[in-house]
Amino acid sequence: MSDKTQRIKILGEIHNMICPHCHQNSSRVIDSRPSDEGRVIRRRRECENCGFRFTTFERVEQTPLLVIKKNGTREEFNREKILRGVVRAAEKRPITMEQMTQLVDQVENKIRATGETEVKSGEIGEYVMQLLAKIDDVAYIRFASVYREFKDMNGFMQEVQEMMGKANQDGQNSTKPE
Repeated sequence: MSDKTQRIKILGEIHNMICPHCHQNSSRVIDSRPSDEGRVIRRRRECENCGFRFTTFERVEQTPLLVIKKNGTREEFNREKILRGVVRAAEKRPITMEQMTQLVDQVENKIRATGETEVKSGEIGEYVMQLLAKIDDVAYIRFASVYREFKDMNGFMQEVQEMMGKANQDGQNSTKPE
């Protein structure tokens, strides 16, 4: 291997990245660092043909995860869908985007830690509610009202009373300290 062409050696094979600008197979790594708490390697590259700089990310390939919906159909796990639901529930509440993203990370990590390739949508909803309850009671109730699809006010009130009972036992109020 020459100094001019830095290549990635994977299992004994030599690989160059193709430049997204000129499509030549001669790039070199100019910077490499861990990202996303060590789960990703971020590499800055420069094409030796045209000088274009670009970024690549190396991460462990995850097994596809399917969600079994209430009607029995399956769809690919989508963390953005969970985040949208949490953002909606936390609207105008003192919850940061970082907290919401961490909540989604925790949900995904918990699901993937089971080693299963399928998860029921109800399990995902329960995980989200458990974590939201620790952050903000109002966001929890908002999420629960959509997720649990209350048919009447009695079901909704029962959920609120259960939440208030837990908060009183724990000595907490409607907004948990960060």
